[in-house]
Amino acid sequence: MTMTLIPSHGRDYTSKAKVLADWNSGKDFTIADMSSPDDGRYINLEDAQRDGGSFSIRYKGLRQAVVVNVPKA
Repeated sequence: MTMTLIPSHGRDYTSKAKVLADWNSGKDFTIADMSSPDDGRYINLEDAQRDGGSFSIRYKGLRQAVVVNVPKA
């Protein structure tokens, strides 16, 4: 299952490259998945690596998404 994330702290992105740059640098994103008990919590790459998984990160005013697969560390 893919968990949906949105940029935190008022950020938005105009390109996939910018999303991936911030994700890979460890910036925070917010879990936006109502089926998850973690809905609304912050997550970054380091957190995601604990359990691994697939994450859909929304950008461009939440109209587009990029999917990242994170292996379990």
